[in-house]
Formats: sequence, C-alpha cells, structure tokens
Amino acid sequence: MSLQQPLPATTALGRSSVLLAPQLLGDWVLWLEQRPQEKGRTTALIRRWGESEKTSVELTPAPINLRSRVHEYGGDPLTASLKEGTLQLVWVDDNDRCLWLQCWDGLDGASPQTLRCLADAQRLTAPAKSALAGGVFDHARNRWLGVMEHSECDRLVSVALDQRDQTPVVVHQPSDFAGYLALSPEGTHLAWVEWQQPSMPWDSSQLVQAQLNAAGELEDCRVIAGGGTPEGKGISVFQPQWLPDGSLVVAEDSNGWWNLMQHPSEPSLQNHWQRLWPMAAETAVPQWVFGMSTTAWDGEKLLAAVCDQGQWQLQRLGLDGSVEVLKQPFNDLGELNASSGKAVAIASNSTTGQGLLELDLGKGTWHHTPAAPAVMEIDDISVAQPLWFEGFQGEQTHAWFYPPAGGRKASSPLLVRTHSGPTSMARRGLTLAIQFWTSRGWGVVDVNYGGSTGFGRAYRNRLQGGWGQVDVEDCAAAARALIAAGCADPKRIAIAGGSAGGFTTLACLCFTDVFRAGACRYAVSDPGALATETHRFEARYLDGLIGNWPDERGLYEQRSPLRHVEQITCPVIFFQGLKDKVVPPQQTERMADALRRNAIPVEVHTFSEEGHGFRDSAVQVAVLESTERFFRQHLNL
Repeated sequence: MSLQQPLPATTALGRSSVLLAPQLLGDWVLWLEQRPQEKGRTTALIRRWGESEKTSVELTPAPINLRSRVHEYGGDPLTASLKEGTLQLVWVDDNDRCLWLQCWDGLDGASPQTLRCLADAQRLTAPAKSALAGGVFDHARNRWLGVMEHSECDRLVSVALDQRDQTPVVVHQPSDFAGYLALSPEGTHLAWVEWQQPSMPWDSSQLVQAQLNAAGELEDCRVIAGGGTPEGKGISVFQPQWLPDGSLVVAEDSNGWWNLMQHPSEPSLQNHWQRLWPMAAETAVPQWVFGMSTTAWDGEKLLAAVCDQGQWQLQRLGLDGSVEVLKQPFNDLGELNASSGKAVAIASNSTTGQGLLELDLGKGTWHHTPAAPAVMEIDDISVAQPLWFEGFQGEQTHAWFYPPAGGRKASSPLLVRTHSGPTSMARRGLTLAIQFWTSRGWGVVDVNYGGSTGFGRAYRNRLQGGWGQVDVEDCAAAARALIAAGCADPKRIAIAGGSAGGFTTLACLCFTDVFRAGACRYAVSDPGALATETHRFEARYLDGLIGNWPDERGLYEQRSPLRHVEQITCPVIFFQGLKDKVVPPQQTERMADALRRNAIPVEVHTFSEEGHGFRDSAVQVAVLESTERFFRQHLNL
C-alpha cells in the first residue's frame, strides 16, 4: 500500500513470524517459525526446495512449542536428519522441557502431502529440572548428543533414540560452559566450544576435540584452538564444522577479526591451523544463543556470511585460498546452511523484510520468500544511511540513520535506538518497527556504539571496562551529530532500548543532557544488583564490562542510574515481563519508584506471561503504541 497514513503498530508488529534455522535435507527445506500471533510458539515446517510457501507442511503443530532454555537465551531446540528416505526429528518441547522424537517417510514423493508420520511422537527424556539444546545425531550409535544445563553446570550428554523417559547420560563434564557440538563425518571425533567465567564466549573460548571409542565414550579431550595468547589476550572461537575430508574449520579472532581457519584431517597434528582467508571483516557473531550459523560447506567450497562495516555479504571460499563474492541483493544475512550446490539463509535488506533465501550456486540464481507480504511501497520506506561520527574519546563510531518521511528537517523529532547485548549490532534489514516512527515524521538513528559486533575485535573491546560511559557518550554523540546537521530538533530527542540497551537508555537520561524522554524494556537499572541477581550465563559478564565485583563496587555505583536517579529530569516509560530471570522485575520496580519519589512522570507496564524479550504479538503492539503515545504526550507532538 502507499502510505497515506502512518504505519499502524498492528501492521508493523505481530503479523510476521520470525524465521529461524533453515536447513537443507536432500531436496527439502526445513525451518522454524516463531509466531507472535501464537504467543511466540515456535514450530517446524518443511517444503520442497524452490516451491511455494503454500506447499509447506507443519511438522510440529500446537501445542508443541520448540524452545530450549539453556543459558536462559536457549536456541537450537531441533535436531533433524534425512537418512535412507526417513526424516528424523528430535526436539525440546517447552511445555515439559523434555526431548521428543518423531519420524516421517514419504520424502521421495512429489509433494509434501506424501509425508507420513511413522508413529506418534515419543518422549525420550523424563521431566527434570534441566535444560537441553544444541544436539547432533550420532547415527552409528543411535543416539542424540547435546548440551544439558543442570545444577548450575553444563554437561555433554547422550540420549538413546530407542528408549523412553530416560535420564541423559553424561559423556563429558566441562569446567563451566559448553556448546556448538560438531561430529566428524565418520563419527570418530567430536568437537565443541567451551568457555569459563568471567569470560563470555566472544571474549575468550576454546575449541575442544575428543575421540570417540567403540563404546561411544570420549577419549583424549584436548584444546586445539582459542583460549588466549601468550600476552594474556583472549581469543574467541565460533561454530566448528567438519568438512567431508575430515578436516575441521572454525572462526577465531586472534588477528583482530573473526576469520575462518582450517585444521588438517589428521587429528594427531596440533597447531597446524591454516589461515587461508584473512580479511578485515567478520565471519562470526556473539554466541548469545545456540545454533547460530554463518558458514556452511556447499559441496565444493565454504560458503560464508561476511560482515564488512556493518553490512553482510555472501562469499565462497575455496580451500586454495580463493574468495568469490556472490551476487545477490541482501545485506542482512544469517542462519546459513548449504549442501550439494545449494544454500539457504535468513535474509533481508533495506526494502525487503526477513525471509527465506534459497540459492542455486551452480546456476547463480536465487529466490527469496518473505516471512510476510509487503505492507509498504518501496518509495515509502525510509532507507538506512550510514552515519560515521566522533564518539567516545573521539573514536570514529557507526550508526544507521533513517530519515523521516518527507525528508530531513531541523524540526523533526529523533529516536535514538540502543541495541541489546551490549555486544550486538544495529543491522540494516527492513524493520517495520523503525518504519512505524519514520512514517510519523520521526528520524531514527540505530547506533553501533563501541562494543558492537561487526567492526572487529578492537571496536568490540572499546566497551571493556567502559559500559555506562562509552555507549552513553556514543549515543549522545550520534544525536548531537544529527542535530548539528539540521536533521533533528534538540527539544524532541527520545531514546529507547531493551535489556542492556535499556541500561544505556537510562544512563543516557542520567548522565547526559541530550534526551527529553526515554522508553525502557526489561532494563538494567542498577548493575550492582544485576551482578548479584542475574542468571548463571551472565553472572560474571559485568566483570569485563565494568570491573571485578565486588572489589570494584565503587565503579558499579558510579555507573548506576538507580544510584543517581536525581539526575534524571525527563519522563520515562517502562515495560517488564514478570517471568524475566535475566533482569528480575524488581529492577524496574526500584527504578520507577525512585523516579516517582522525585516527581518525574513515569509509566510502568508489566506482562505476566512474558520473560526477557517479548514474544506475544499483542504485547509487542501494546509496547510500541504505548511508547509512541507517551513520547507524543511529553514532547508536545
């Protein structure tokens, strides 16, 4: 449609499923859909390669909900394989947190309608207070291998595929965290990633390899990459994968960028890594959730999603060191999978929403199926423009600026967006929640403040010890740059963010004089409280971002918006899920109460069934509409 009226919140949010984890299984494409209209339920669908989405079949209908809870953020709840014409699925069902198995045949037929369930789904594990995810099939031993988080510790476990209601068998006990299992083609070796507090996996992690003996036990476990340099600097590894010849590939960042390197097929060789494709660009992302994939073997070469200056492209990497950039129109890419000359990914760009991208690498053709029909004419879309400006301590810092509908004006209100993580990134793909604002005459600036991914390790490390300073000054500097360029009204500057971005939002309101209103979703308001109240995965995260707790308590108090609440003089609206275990609801309660005592206009909206991150479409729409109403009221728009 052509935008005669502002884009409604109900159109911007809640209509489109989030697509996840596509994979190729012979002539079939399997993927996950997280459906906000079903309160965030995630399901698996399948269709033949290249066919219309109308031919897809849902394999896991309601009430099945594919979701893992490992490290709270979860990811990778489904393991799938196609063997001798039989489709085998093992998934984690969020209804009971158990592992389930189901098989189908009929995949040699002409259409998805030939698929036939061989039996009812079988529950493999008994209910327990544990979380499972990140599995691979060990077909030679008829078992599933994956990660189990139980009693504040990760374990590598096996689950037999021919038993019911069993207790997973521990095959390896990491010293702390583990993930990203990869089984060699012959089933003789297993590789995975481990890391230990206080490091996060993108700070310092190790690639571990072990041999499987005849009984399926792990032997000769050893670190073969990552960990750290002789100078004590951390090295991060990401997504190990085996090639058909038995060699191993992994991304690591010892040269300052997440680049791929290859280990020869002889496992006894140590430190024989070959760095065949050095580049000042990233081939990995922070491992917040399990199952993320930026590289895949396409049958002849490695296919890699590569991030350069905040934009993604696809490259084919030959084992002779050759690099070929693939021609395709999408610059926001992820969830890559490939096989036999074909590839799939989740892709978008500035004018096309998230969808399933299918590539025929031999023919050089592609097809993109959006997750939802287009709701805007291309001419009505505000296209992201790169903005480089001087941020904290004069460092060149990046953001994406979206001009308001009708063009730049010095009288336009401006919304500064602070991404979560804080080790995440502002991406360029079409985001209708941003278009919601630009269609109302707002400019929007999505800031890749110091600490963001996609610009190399040095850029990411800017935030080490500087959370609450570097990000704050970068966001304020982005707003000042746009004001100076005549793109925004200094009296109508708002800021919004969630989680770590919510902390940055509050700190910006507290420690700068740029902003006139703020909106916070499940925001960290007191880092000292977070250090003692949050979940295991992030329990020591702030040691690197601020300083060792409790030895450097003074730094935590210095950066805390709650402890300097008297410096916030503008209205704030809060949104909080009552099931949030990452940022407990009491953080929002304390901050809102402190602001009320200072007679600052405050609104608090709580959601009884939501956790950290809102999945229900009704909640998403309510948050966006309430935020816009709040800003309009308090900025006199």
